[in-house]
Amino acid sequence: MPSKVRTIIVDDEELARERLRSLLAREKEIEIVGEAGDGQSAVELIDQEKPDLVFLDVQMPELTGFEVLENLEHRPNVVFVTAHDKFALKAFDVHAVDYLLKPFDKERFQTALKRALEKVRSKSSDADKVSAVLTELKPAKPVERLMVKTEGRVLLIKTEDLDWVEAADNYVNLHVGAEAHLMRETMNSLEGKLPPEKFMRISRSTIVNLERIKELQPMFHGEYVVILKNGTKLTLSRSYRDKLDKLMGNG
Repeated sequence: MPSKVRTIIVDDEELARERLRSLLAREKEIEIVGEAGDGQSAVELIDQEKPDLVFLDVQMPELTGFEVLENLEHRPNVVFVTAHDKFALKAFDVHAVDYLLKPFDKERFQTALKRALEKVRSKSSDADKVSAVLTELKPAKPVERLMVKTEGRVLLIKTEDLDWVEAADNYVNLHVGAEAHLMRETMNSLEGKLPPEKFMRISRSTIVNLERIKELQPMFHGEYVVILKNGTKLTLSRSYRDKLDKLMGNG
């Protein structure tokens, strides 16, 4: 007998989870290994259980289904569940990603499940297609929070709480008050996510929250010391001198 398809249900609505649980319980090939009612719990559960298949709600508070996928280390096959996101549905159609539009009937559920099971059994994955969807749906506006995984937990950090950011190999170190959080991200990628009117890159390895700056002190060779309100001293490198007008409030 083939092994069962390990499945997780993610939806912030209890009734929606109950309906999916009821439908999936009738399927001999399915083993439900967990449920999550919010995005943070979903990321932890999926990375811990490493399921074959996830039924993932798109619209959830705190973290959307898209943000959950962006922060996963394990990439399962996904059936998206959504109530009204027409743009998302169009993207799913273009990239052949399965979805269920709430309220869905048993026939539509069976169609989506059959396609998902075929992909699981064939050892194929929607990872590339999901990445394409995420790229297409990536918000034009900057993010308001960042997700950091630490010691088995998932932290949500508001970007407005960041003091400064430093590069650390393939990671970035987020400095928030007296704490520092390591996040797997590149400086270029993070710079593109932060609101440009509030954050500025002052060197290859440093991004600073403009509201945290107390003063600037000139150094040799066109560099400046950037002193934050908490006393932290950073360096504005010569190659980033074009940023100086903005720091001085003239840009």
